[in-house]
Amino acid sequence: MLGFIRPTQNHRLIWRLVRESFRQHAFGYAVSIASMLVVAGMTAASAWIMKDITNEFTVGKDINRVYMIAAAVAGIFIVKGLATFVQGLFLSRVGNAIIADRQRKIYDRILAQGISFYHSVPSSDLITRVTHNAQAARSVLDLIVTSYVRDLFTLLGLIAVMVIQQPVLSLVAFVIGPIAIYSVNQILRRVRKIMEAEFLSLTQIVHVMQETTVGVRIVKSFNLERLMRSRMHRAVSDVERRANTIAALEAGTSPIMETLAGLAIAGVVLVSGFLVVQGGQTAGSIMSFITALLLAYEPAKRLARMRVSLESGLVGVRMMFELADRPLTLTERPGAVALTDGPGLIRFDDVSFAYKDGEPVLRELDLSFPPGKMTALVGPSGSGKSTIMNLIMRMYDPDSGEVLFDGQDISHATLHSLRDRIAYVSQDTFLFAGTIMHNIRLGREGASDDEVTAAAKAANAHDFIMALPKGYETQVGENGAFLSGGQKQRLSIARAILRNADVLLLDEATSALDAESEALFRDALEKLSEGRTTIAIAHRLSTVHQADNIVVMDKGRVVEQGRHADLLEGGGLYRRLYDYQLMP
Repeated sequence: MLGFIRPTQNHRLIWRLVRESFRQHAFGYAVSIASMLVVAGMTAASAWIMKDITNEFTVGKDINRVYMIAAAVAGIFIVKGLATFVQGLFLSRVGNAIIADRQRKIYDRILAQGISFYHSVPSSDLITRVTHNAQAARSVLDLIVTSYVRDLFTLLGLIAVMVIQQPVLSLVAFVIGPIAIYSVNQILRRVRKIMEAEFLSLTQIVHVMQETTVGVRIVKSFNLERLMRSRMHRAVSDVERRANTIAALEAGTSPIMETLAGLAIAGVVLVSGFLVVQGGQTAGSIMSFITALLLAYEPAKRLARMRVSLESGLVGVRMMFELADRPLTLTERPGAVALTDGPGLIRFDDVSFAYKDGEPVLRELDLSFPPGKMTALVGPSGSGKSTIMNLIMRMYDPDSGEVLFDGQDISHATLHSLRDRIAYVSQDTFLFAGTIMHNIRLGREGASDDEVTAAAKAANAHDFIMALPKGYETQVGENGAFLSGGQKQRLSIARAILRNADVLLLDEATSALDAESEALFRDALEKLSEGRTTIAIAHRLSTVHQADNIVVMDKGRVVEQGRHADLLEGGGLYRRLYDYQLMP
């Protein structure tokens, strides 16, 4: 039957899906398939027994046999009902497990990707694939099992009854089959392209929703409601139009089958009437044949429509496997080992780096960050400051050169051991859904409430937290929607403080703080950075003037470095940046 699915690519896709899913859920599928075979057998038996019913009513007229036949009919339908229940129950359980398993695997694969992957694939596309494609996998597997087991074996059983009871009449019905298959093949050719276009429209709906919720302030303040409404309506209309086209194509198989089936039944009635009236055939065998023919109509129609539905589902399955098979953009090397303990010396040895194949961001960089000291990175936008932090955390690998952590090349270390020794505060503060206590505690799982409170105090967040109605148990909303920018940034600082890591990375950590809070944070930072390697990026030079070393970057190179006072006297780029900030 798989031969009906012509493209070789579809063969491989179905075989892979079946192989991976059936192995894991063998018991559930075995029970479902066994139940379907029972259903198929009972359906054929219900057609076969019509011969005895008709003959006994018209010829035999033995009441005892009528009792036996009635009991047999009841038994057939009781067994069929129980088998149908077991089939539905186990198939649903297996289907739900497949959806959950696929969603876990897709998410784990996405999570394992490097940062460059997230920059190249829209989040709306990922969300749609995690939700829609897992459902598509279940639909395809359910369709394969029900069509190739229940419907196929039911049809084969009924055909066997037809052939045994009336071989000549069976030939009349079988003439219709090739015509129906040809008609459905013509419909199938249009389905795949329409389904792929519909998926893109679904992705666009998610994309517009994301932009609306995340950028609602911009949407409102710039009066962009009309634009966003137009984009959403256009995407929804595209999905609706394509869904209607697919529905029309799927519905088109029914009238084709109805018409052909009607012609077949009419021909059978005509021939069977002649056989009974003129040929001396018993009414029982004719009735059994007609019953089998009528019962065969539904599974035959489902099998005919199955290709259209299968092609629709395979679009989602194909996209799911494309995501699952996408190479990881950053992986641990074979034999990676955990970083050994050390003082926290970080060194860049002749490092060059460019995002994709663009202009180099870092050029043959040689730079050291002494352990237990605070190093500040300053310079114009695009000079490579944030890239240095990304390379330290191994969000990317350098194109050439090495990033060394206590003399160890971090590309040979396990990612967990590397990032476990780093605390990071970004200028783009991000909070997870949950309470304030939950968000701070993410810095170090298992930290006590007292430790969380101490970290909040060190970040000057405790007072505003206690002023909230539920204190540390206050819900922050989606990405901290219920908090101000400064409050969110202080919570992210508290999260980094709680981590108590060897290396502290601060990427514009005070950008959302007011002057008073920034002054308080500088005092806390002096204590926090004591004894640990601290690297801070700052555009406001007032936040880093106390650094042990200030590294001035420009166009991917170090153009000067030293302490604040020495750099001011030098009159170079640092002095110019400092003077710009003092201008009224």
